[in-house]
Amino acid sequence: MKAFDIGELVLLAALWGASFLFMRLGAHEFGPVALAAVRVGLASVMLIPLLASRGQLSALRTHWKGLLLVGALNSAIPFALFSFAALSITAGLSSIVNATTPLWTAIVGFVWLRQGLTPLRVLGLVIGFAGVAFLAWDKASFRPGADHSGLLALLACATATLCYGVAANAARRYLAGVSPLAVATGSQFTAALLLALPAAWLWPATLPGGVAWGAALALAALCTALAYILYFRLMSRVGPTNAVSVTFLIPLFAILWGALFLGEAVTAQMVAGGAIVLVGIALALGLVGHRAR
Repeated sequence: MKAFDIGELVLLAALWGASFLFMRLGAHEFGPVALAAVRVGLASVMLIPLLASRGQLSALRTHWKGLLLVGALNSAIPFALFSFAALSITAGLSSIVNATTPLWTAIVGFVWLRQGLTPLRVLGLVIGFAGVAFLAWDKASFRPGADHSGLLALLACATATLCYGVAANAARRYLAGVSPLAVATGSQFTAALLLALPAAWLWPATLPGGVAWGAALALAALCTALAYILYFRLMSRVGPTNAVSVTFLIPLFAILWGALFLGEAVTAQMVAGGAIVLVGIALALGLVGHRAR
């Protein structure tokens, strides 16, 4: 990759890493579902005019079924689940579990689309999920009266990444050939439609304050609308394998932002578990084998 591409990759990782910080700031006042709805709703408002300026609005109508599926699995459900997790666990820990998305993508692709898995990639899957299990170990207390909020939060993160994995393969299966901007816009718009009624039902009785609204706006503008544009530009210029390497950087930024702005502690278990997860991802993506060849 050229220096400009690397710069955009780092910027994208910083934005997506910051999303976990903003969810921590907004989830307590909005609630998980309302925050996710505001995020995708505002992102849609920002992306639709851009799509219209390129004369691609018709793609939303033509491919509405695929966009609805991807919008549910890539935005509506996982955004709400990660916002729920933000109520209980740190931004850094959420981002480490989020880094397992390529592992789920590989598994779903193997089961659904019959995409092959080499023994080295299978080893990577096992190592990656072992890292997540290591992170969750001290949360899984079965003592009577034990607080299971942390374990539930980790399970929510894992379910969200499974949704991402299914969504990536669904987009490949049903939205091949559709412009990346149309997929990004359509998925946010359909997610907003899906979350509208649940968010209205679960809207907080007390109006969220300025910090929470600022976090929601930053999630929509920076971590969703702008980030999607950067990601799909990178995909077109450097290819999917290089673009997905952003996965390695997101936890670093999430941990950094959490420590700087929320005073979140960085534990030895987080560092060790994160390292195990990243090694597993490198193997599962074939990056290690690619470098060796």
